[in-house]
Amino acid sequence: MSSSANKINNGLGDSPILETNLLQRQAKWLDSYQPHLLIQEQGAVVSVGDGIAWIVGLPSAAMDDVLLFADGSRGMVFDLNENMIGAILLLETETLTSGTTVQRSGHPLSVPVGDALLGRTIDPLGRPLDGGEPPAHTCWQTLEALSPPIVARDFVHKPLYSGIKIIDTMIPIGRGQRQLLIGDEGLGRSSVAIDTVINQRGQDVYCVYVLIGQKRSTVVNVMETLKEFGALDYTTLVVAEATGLPGLQQLAPFAGCSIAEFWMHQGRDVLVIYDDLSTHARTYRELSLLLRRPPGREAYPGDIFSVHARLLERATSLNANHGGGSMTALPIVETQLGEIAAYIPTNLISITDGQVYLDRNLFAGGFRPAIDIGLSVSRIGGQAQHPRIKDEAGRMKLDYLQFQELEVFTRFGARLESSMEAAIRRGQLLREILKQDRLCPLPATAQMAWLIAFNDHLLDKLELQQITTYLGRLQEGARTSNLTLDSSRDDWQTAVAGWLSADTDATE
Repeated sequence: MSSSANKINNGLGDSPILETNLLQRQAKWLDSYQPHLLIQEQGAVVSVGDGIAWIVGLPSAAMDDVLLFADGSRGMVFDLNENMIGAILLLETETLTSGTTVQRSGHPLSVPVGDALLGRTIDPLGRPLDGGEPPAHTCWQTLEALSPPIVARDFVHKPLYSGIKIIDTMIPIGRGQRQLLIGDEGLGRSSVAIDTVINQRGQDVYCVYVLIGQKRSTVVNVMETLKEFGALDYTTLVVAEATGLPGLQQLAPFAGCSIAEFWMHQGRDVLVIYDDLSTHARTYRELSLLLRRPPGREAYPGDIFSVHARLLERATSLNANHGGGSMTALPIVETQLGEIAAYIPTNLISITDGQVYLDRNLFAGGFRPAIDIGLSVSRIGGQAQHPRIKDEAGRMKLDYLQFQELEVFTRFGARLESSMEAAIRRGQLLREILKQDRLCPLPATAQMAWLIAFNDHLLDKLELQQITTYLGRLQEGARTSNLTLDSSRDDWQTAVAGWLSADTDATE
């Protein structure tokens, strides 16, 4: 290697040409340099408590400004009064006390984004919680951003399969849609969300799962479940634990949205889950009351609707001129004793494009997932549903609701006509088919197989106890077959009939 090459590559210096240019730039800077005063505002903490800091000074502070405390704590401006600033704490040290000096950082609150976050568990500030090194990232994304304009949006036209039979056939979801998961605690709302994440394996969809105010045991359980099914490879977990600062819980959904939004603008399809926005609303109420904001209905601040609308409006499907990516949002909200008309649930129902409602009576009756088909709706998902599945599902939802009304008469011992008895028998068969264990999402081809079998009356002669076994045969046949949703119905009919007849022969 030549001596000039050694000078370039020795890691201690540059080539003579580069050194000359550097000296010229430094000389030019020194010739034009003039000393001047650097004025920087400085405030002081008046009081600290409950994740809130009251600060005097900083007359130029604005909402959402990031504040740096002298002890190493960090905060964000959350309320502006005439004499003081109310800030929520994002990082609090044990030495933070009254009199600590505060300065503005001069930059907005941001979170690291990029593919390095896949498979990682982080907090809303991007710090790792899984014991690994801080994720390598190339850029940062601000937590607050405007939702895409109308001219950048496209119609929801691609399906997002949850793997759950009821949803994919009767309450379909499209990529770019906002579908609410609503119901009482303990009815399986999170299970539906986790099944949907697991079902995205091999679908070229990135996932962001936001856990807001959850216990550590719940967080670990979600991590282990996703890891067990290989879903953690394409998923990022954003966690704000129940024991953490309320400021982090308030920012968690916006951090998850920013991470997903970066991938959406890169042209990818992303699924983001907020678990759950009821906890987020309560945290926002807590912070607002501590900051002495005037309370409104149920003591929630008047802008709680705006906060959730600002978050969920960022989920959309972009047109080809803007990358063609999409962000599908599945917010989770809790009801009390099935009261769907409560304040926060009605807010989110009006913001989203539909809801999946889980009912306690169905859960207690052994119907899992306990989705109430009558109260669940998808306003735009049908536009994205595959035409073959849409044709097969057809009037299934309406027929099932009519069956539920007819079944009421059987409870009183009423004698029914043969046509009504046949309708009730078909409805009972369909109800048994729609039952599904958690962590067992079905691919779209398996959905097609049971739809064909049901519509062609191939399962009518079976006992209800046999349905699970025969559905397993259909699922295995669809998995090993080369048939796709675009295959002709004749091919599907032949294949499904063959799988069922082969199973019958084996049983005999």
